[in-house]
Amino acid sequence: MPIYDYECELCGEQTEVIQRHMDPPPKCCGKLTKRKISKTSFSLKGDGWYKDHYGLKGKEKGAEK
Repeated sequence: MPIYDYECELCGEQTEVIQRHMDPPPKCCGKLTKRKISKTSFSLKGDGWYKDHYGLKGKEKGAEK
């Protein structure tokens, strides 16, 4: 399950919660918190498909015809 970051709109307290996407947000100060967008550790490195535009090769051929 993913980790979601939440912030209380009243007091500013930030929490991390491991939960499903459909689970309700945690409460703080008697109200629901707001989910924050956080950075990811995912990155594409090396000589993989993103460098040689593997996904675009089929589209380029169709455009040339």
